Amino acid sequence: MTIIQNHINIDKPVAEVYVFLADLNNHEQLMPDNIYNWSSTADEASFTIKNMAKLALKISQRVENKELVCVPSTETPFAMTLRWKLDALSDNQTKATFMIEAELNMMMKMMASGPLQKLVDHQVATLKSTLG
Repeated sequence: MTIIQNHINIDKPVAEVYVFLADLNNHEQLMPDNIYNWSSTADEASFTIKNMAKLALKISQRVENKELVCVPSTETPFAMTLRWKLDALSDNQTKATFMIEAELNMMMKMMASGPLQKLVDHQVATLKSTLG
């Protein structure tokens, strides 16, 4: 299992960060420029990664103000889970951790680790700038 992650502290209450992340419609704002054909509901999202693949995700688990877990809703080249974990650092500060857990063989790990890390880094940075 390969785990790719990053975290950031956001000056917002944990409940506010959770409400934003719990609705997949909001995740389009967190995506990099190479994502297009975005379509979503509160529970599912599908999109195309430029020069790569089409991907569809669904929320498999919500733990209020703590965690949000997404899994592919269609077949993917490798098994993966996308997980947002939230920790209240104070009444107005939240630590948000985004991780991708993927079953990558050595070849896929060499090819995918860099782009996946860039995606994780982009999403946590964009979450902070989006929520202020």
